[in-house]
Amino acid sequence: MTTAPPTALQEADAEANQQLTNLDGWRRFVGGSPKPPPLFSPSRLRRLSASERTLYDEDRLDHHARMLVVSTSFVEKTVVCGRRLVLLNRHAISARRGLLISGLPGTGKTSAITQLGRSHELLDRARHPNVPDRIPVLYITVPPAATARMVAAEFARFLGLPVRPRSNMTDIIEAVVGVCTDTRVGLVLVDEIHNISQVTRSGAEVSDTLKYFSERIPATFVYAGIDVENSELLAGVRGAQIAGRFTLVRTRPFPYGDEWKALVATMEQTLLLHDHPPGSLIKLDRYLHNRTDGMIGSLSLAIRGAAIDAILTGTERVTKNGLDALPLDHAAESAARPSKKAARR
Repeated sequence: MTTAPPTALQEADAEANQQLTNLDGWRRFVGGSPKPPPLFSPSRLRRLSASERTLYDEDRLDHHARMLVVSTSFVEKTVVCGRRLVLLNRHAISARRGLLISGLPGTGKTSAITQLGRSHELLDRARHPNVPDRIPVLYITVPPAATARMVAAEFARFLGLPVRPRSNMTDIIEAVVGVCTDTRVGLVLVDEIHNISQVTRSGAEVSDTLKYFSERIPATFVYAGIDVENSELLAGVRGAQIAGRFTLVRTRPFPYGDEWKALVATMEQTLLLHDHPPGSLIKLDRYLHNRTDGMIGSLSLAIRGAAIDAILTGTERVTKNGLDALPLDHAAESAARPSKKAARR
């Protein structure tokens, strides 16, 4: 007896508890998103029962709910820079170089470092086929008001190591270092690094813990956070050490130009709507830039959100009116207000 392949909705349910900060979730991410569901012809749509149409729409809704990763110039720059540092660190015994990604929210920092991690892991898999016990990449996020123990526990959680209430820091660190060394971790991604402040005791201890991990684990460390170059992460002697060892790459909002137009065109090509005129979003590329202030995160939210609304309301197309009605993040809305006022004058 054969079983039917899982639907997109069933796969989404399976992914619900698998985040990038654990090994299973990371491996699912590296494996890539499932294929988009097919867009049925009008005649096939008419033959669907009510329950079949509901499931069909749910699959399309789930498709638009997924964050689309676009290979922007910034993503490419991050991957190239990260790859360069991994090679430079290959034979380093100490003082390995790292990468520091800094920028405003919504400018693609997490997408960039995770694509770097995915590229690194896929290359490692190609070089070492059929070796399942390797863990080429480790990804964590720094919790707010983090302590050194909390960060060490994040490392352990990704690797699936138990952290008991009575486990001391030395035990956790030694377990993490041992597994990372045995499984050939070559890239460590640390997101939300702006949550570390060198001017507080707990923040300084977190910084020291990360530095200790970087000395014990033969890997390249990549930090990403908001406005890091102006944050307390780089304050004092500890901050100076980070600044002296890490290459800084800044993210910025996209200017209105050819790359922005290509981003809009690429996102429009992913739409699975029955009455959306091809190219209609490309004609709105300047409006979308003004609406989102050039932030790729806001652009993705606008287009995917409008597509979801188009399915839920039955209009099956993304329009300027639909985009206007869609509430975006506060930063994008605040940036768009001056443009709207100027347009009314």
